[in-house]
Amino acid sequence: MSTYVVRFMKDVVGHGRQIEVCQGTLEIDASDEDEAKERAKAKFCQDQALHHWSLHADRIQVKAADFPS
Repeated sequence: MSTYVVRFMKDVVGHGRQIEVCQGTLEIDASDEDEAKERAKAKFCQDQALHHWSLHADRIQVKAADFPS
């Protein structure tokens, strides 16, 4: 298993500017990026008491964690 950092991102418009805001970050152990994304969606929904992750985010970023060995 590998560790992935999964971020839930939202585009927000204010004062005539669009910015990208991170709605939450999770570290997930999974065998690949797809599994990490699915596990993170479930955890994010549970943590936020949501029916679907897209109620608080527009997209999901998944990156392998860079932990020094």
